[in-house]
Amino acid sequence: MSTLSVRLPESIHREVRELAKADGVSINQFISLALAEKVSSLRTVDYLKQRAANGSAEHMLSMLREAPDIEPEERDRMK
Repeated sequence: MSTLSVRLPESIHREVRELAKADGVSINQFISLALAEKVSSLRTVDYLKQRAANGSAEHMLSMLREAPDIEPEERDRMK
């Protein structure tokens, strides 16, 4: 594990303290989880951008042409 000192505005520190307490975890655990969620979110965006860059409109259209031309089931219809 690494140690990291972070300076926070008092208002954010207060909010984090309250949220961590309400969640039943330490401030360190709360911040670690928050950072993990942010990293995951950014990595997901990067992954999706990379996948999109490797795709093509023609490939997507060829897949759509293979879909059957039928009416959707009742539960799938838009109201």
